[in-house]
Amino acid sequence: MADPYFFGYGSLVNLATHDFPDPRPARLKGWRRAWRHTDLRPVAFLTAVPDPKSEIEGMIAHVPNNDWAALDEREWAYDRIPATQSVSHPLTHDVEIAVYAVPQDRHSEPSNHHPLLLSYIDVVVQGYLRAFGEDGADRFFETTTGWDAPIVNDRAEPRYPRHQQLKPVERDFVDDRLTSLSVRFVQPA
Repeated sequence: MADPYFFGYGSLVNLATHDFPDPRPARLKGWRRAWRHTDLRPVAFLTAVPDPKSEIEGMIAHVPNNDWAALDEREWAYDRIPATQSVSHPLTHDVEIAVYAVPQDRHSEPSNHHPLLLSYIDVVVQGYLRAFGEDGADRFFETTTGWDAPIVNDRAEPRYPRHQQLKPVERDFVDDRLTSLSVRFVQPA
């Protein structure tokens, strides 16, 4: 029987946000990341969207005893989708890999009432910096759509439940990249 793994492309890349074993860098073909909103959550977040021309980096990790309950609860606004054939990874044993994505008919563009949280962006970018270095974090920005969405700077009082403390160099990296993208900050709704 194949070992179950998930492919993470957002906060799951940040190993400080979970303790799933055997994390490894991997690539997911045929998908891209997008900032989206769903009626299931008050703020916008990342989802994977089918895109045959795209490939994104992320992390795979083992789901011991095929016990998806904790991860399904964490990712409750997403569907768990089989993705084994789309993921390239360094493992040599038989695995089955799933990716979490919001169904196409359940998400829409972020808005002033449903913005991105800077504390969430921080967690994701910190994960990419630590797993893939600055080049990999830059690829995260390049392979993610929706940067025209409004962002709430909640660093002083983080609203993202798995927020992390960034080192000054990590915070400066995030701020520099967001400035270069000319993102729009808004007040909390």
